[in-house]
Amino acid sequence: MASTPVINLRKGHAVRHNNEVCIVFSHELKTPPRMASYVQMSIRSVATKKVFNLRMTSNESLEGVLLERIPHEYSYKDSSGYHFLNPETYEDATVYEDIIEPVKDYLIEGHIYSLLFTDGSVATIDLPASMVMTVTESSDGVKGDSANNVYKPAIMETGLVVQVPLFINVGEKINVKCEDNSYLGRA
Repeated sequence: MASTPVINLRKGHAVRHNNEVCIVFSHELKTPPRMASYVQMSIRSVATKKVFNLRMTSNESLEGVLLERIPHEYSYKDSSGYHFLNPETYEDATVYEDIIEPVKDYLIEGHIYSLLFTDGSVATIDLPASMVMTVTESSDGVKGDSANNVYKPAIMETGLVVQVPLFINVGEKINVKCEDNSYLGRA
């Protein structure tokens, strides 16, 4: 693929750096007074998981890598990894623990996730902005303990712990923001 100016890159794009396919995790254009602007970004190698912190001038380029985004349904986990089924071709994609680690608290059987493929292998999993999850454990709110937006920990069906308002009870479905594990409201 052609080289891409670093100023045009965004979080989630794939680039080739040191002959490795890397995913952009953070990207920020900085324009200090009386100095040339530059791009500060962090990228992670798909193969080695090594993180590179790059500082490049805004007119430099990196080789872009084509990412293929294919929806897959999460099926199950076994000793060989996490299994996702392509609903169109019924092919099984096995994703290993190191790729799943950042998103495993959001994996719910039967849900559709976007798997990002590069060079025929899964590079990463793209989560939606928010997900509906069910509360499986939570303490009861104390009556009268509502002075100022008081929150309590609640455990979701996947084991994820989310701070929720006192009125949320076990069995309720809530919206959780995937970026920071925060409560967005009842579903």
